[in-house]
Amino acid sequence: MASFPGHTHYLLLAIVWLVWCGLHSALIAPGMLAHVRRRAQAARYHRLLYNMIAVITLVPVVLLSFRLQTAPFWRWHGLARIGQVGLLLTALYLFVTGTRNYDLWQFLGIRNLQADDACQLISADCRLEKTGILGIIRHPWYAGGILIIWARDLDGSALITNVILTAYFIIGARLEERKLLLQFGDAYRAYRQNVSMLFPFKWLRTKLLRRS
Repeated sequence: MASFPGHTHYLLLAIVWLVWCGLHSALIAPGMLAHVRRRAQAARYHRLLYNMIAVITLVPVVLLSFRLQTAPFWRWHGLARIGQVGLLLTALYLFVTGTRNYDLWQFLGIRNLQADDACQLISADCRLEKTGILGIIRHPWYAGGILIIWARDLDGSALITNVILTAYFIIGARLEERKLLLQFGDAYRAYRQNVSMLFPFKWLRTKLLRRS
């Protein structure tokens, strides 16, 4: 007979995910970044080390999630497959179009190794980007991440993981915007008023108003 995780196992999974999210956020908190920037060599390696720590510490969390998997209570099958494919294609579109505004080497921390004064943002020239997909939503990669995690069959483990990671993506986007507000001030406030954070509600509203 198959064994199912008890409430204690799910609580452990939730705690482990929360610890990982907390560690991940603490490493790029404004206070941490200010401390790192005062040390040129530390600033050079910070982004790369941050990504390495995030990936390494993610492995045991993901393994625990898989270990607690059970029979799904929700499966993407039949006509629902169309919705699943739609989510995955939209996520792919968001990631691909996002690379036109973001500098992948900056994101990975490779470019920082070449210069102490590399931009702390993930745009290539440290300007406020508002073109392309960033004229539709402010955080395409966060939005794509949310779509991907929900485009899978759901059991108890997946549901806990998805809820926590969705909250993490939203909180991460807000924390990132604090840095953008400090750097760009009123220009970013105006941009935020005109462009939605994760889903293109304001863009769609503008399109609908133009057609009416």
